[in-house]
Amino acid sequence: MSRRGWLLFSAMSVIWGLPYLFIRVAVRDFSPATLVFARTAPAALLLVPIALARGQFAVLFTRWRIVVLYTVIELAVPWFLLARAEERITSSTAALLVATVPLISAVLARLTGTADRLTWPRILGLGVGFAGVAVLVGIDVSSDLGAVAQVLVVAGCYALGAFIIGHRLSDLPALGVVSASVLLAAIGYAPYGLTHWPHHVSAEAAWAVVGLALVCTALAFLVFFALIAEVGPSRATVITYVNPAVALLLGVTILGEPFTAGLALGFPLIVVGSILATRRTEALAEP
Repeated sequence: MSRRGWLLFSAMSVIWGLPYLFIRVAVRDFSPATLVFARTAPAALLLVPIALARGQFAVLFTRWRIVVLYTVIELAVPWFLLARAEERITSSTAALLVATVPLISAVLARLTGTADRLTWPRILGLGVGFAGVAVLVGIDVSSDLGAVAQVLVVAGCYALGAFIIGHRLSDLPALGVVSASVLLAAIGYAPYGLTHWPHHVSAEAAWAVVGLALVCTALAFLVFFALIAEVGPSRATVITYVNPAVALLLGVTILGEPFTAGLALGFPLIVVGSILATRRTEALAEP
């Protein structure tokens, strides 16, 4: 991989490891629905003009229904549920649960007949990965299974969103699809977000929202497209295995979240299981 490729890869690993920390801070002042609006509206203002200037919007109208479906599955539902869950569980735990996206993608690909047969290494990977989830939940968050369920729904949405992109929208311009989705999500959450804006916003929460909107959404997609162009989609998706480690490190060092036995045991099991289970599949988790 070129030096530029490594720089882009490193940038993406950090950029998509940050949202969990930012969400955890932002939900101190913002309700989950308002936070989704606060995140998507500024990102749409930045991404949509770029997509329009490149002529990537007009072609989307031929497939507007599937674009709307993708928006609901990839952005509107998971970003709301992730914020709700992080009101009750740590950012580190949320990040590791979202790291199950490759495992869910492997199961989804097999069920839909779009993957190779399940070899023993893949079966082992699925077993190891889901054992990691069981360890994490059993040791750390067994008292809040509702929040765990919400994050696992988030992971399922991300896996299904990647499937839709790969099989229904792959021939459309990626920047156009993402820009339209961010815009649609902002419009959908605008009525609630504008009428339920918090009366007081701390400086920390304000900066967290700015980071989510400008860095983790707008900049993230632009950098990710550059990374795909530089190294190809298969290598680009390796960040799926790296950004949970970044999120864990940030949660422990910046937010002072405990580094528990569940994290210590669950993290390597989930990552190793994901690598074994998805050797030739592509899955991307964007929080």
